[in-house]
Amino acid sequence: MDKDAGAAIEKVMELITLYAFDVIGALVLLIVGWMLAGWAGRTTRKSLEKTPRVDNTLAPFLSQIVRYLILAVVIIAVLGQFGLETASVIAVLGPLGLAVGFALQGPLSHFAAGVVLLIRRPFRVGEFIDAGAQSGTVKEIGLFASVLTTVDGVYDYVPNGQLLNSPLKNSSRAETRRVDVVVGISYEDDVEKALSVAQALLEADGRIHKDPAPQTMVVALADSSVNINLRCWVDPGDYWGVLFDTNKGIKLRLDAEGISIPFPQQDVHIKDRTAA
Repeated sequence: MDKDAGAAIEKVMELITLYAFDVIGALVLLIVGWMLAGWAGRTTRKSLEKTPRVDNTLAPFLSQIVRYLILAVVIIAVLGQFGLETASVIAVLGPLGLAVGFALQGPLSHFAAGVVLLIRRPFRVGEFIDAGAQSGTVKEIGLFASVLTTVDGVYDYVPNGQLLNSPLKNSSRAETRRVDVVVGISYEDDVEKALSVAQALLEADGRIHKDPAPQTMVVALADSSVNINLRCWVDPGDYWGVLFDTNKGIKLRLDAEGISIPFPQQDVHIKDRTAA
């Protein structure tokens, strides 16, 4: 029994002595390669972002590709540290990659969607988009998902496949946006005076474009009010400010002119059948 234990220990020590340097070298290579891949990815991104000819949308995507390519080379080098031939490793990785591809159809579909998004360019970094249930300012388009920041400051990580397969609205792509504010006035009030007050409010706002000119019109004779629409065109960055200020301004102006904004109401007539 002692001889068997001694032989086993001797065998283990022999294996440790034989492969110790290979294991240490592989670990060092893996750590250094991992750090190098991260550094190369960050450096690539910073360089691309500083290059005027390269769209900022491409920088995160290309930097991640550089990082993963370096990691793949490092893994092959680590395997080669244990005596495996590079050609054999690549030959084994082919069928293995195919099997992994079938197992990871979801992530790979998001990768393909990311490539399509970069080719078609329905949105770029810094633009505000609305894609179904997701909306926000695009911060990054990655290999498998894109990062949006919502209007309330929430970090939203959205798979690229979801963005590609959803109806998408880009609020930043057009040079101008139209603002529409609808306000109701009482049937007893002067419609022409209300239109004049609304028109003056729009024309006094320097953020509103002169061409096309702002418009006011009666859009509906509703159940409880005559509805007036205030319509104008602004730069995309001024949209929300003009919308909120116009809503507030028209309320204050109508109050100052004695024009009422009625609440919904109905007239109810009760017929007394016993009177007949």
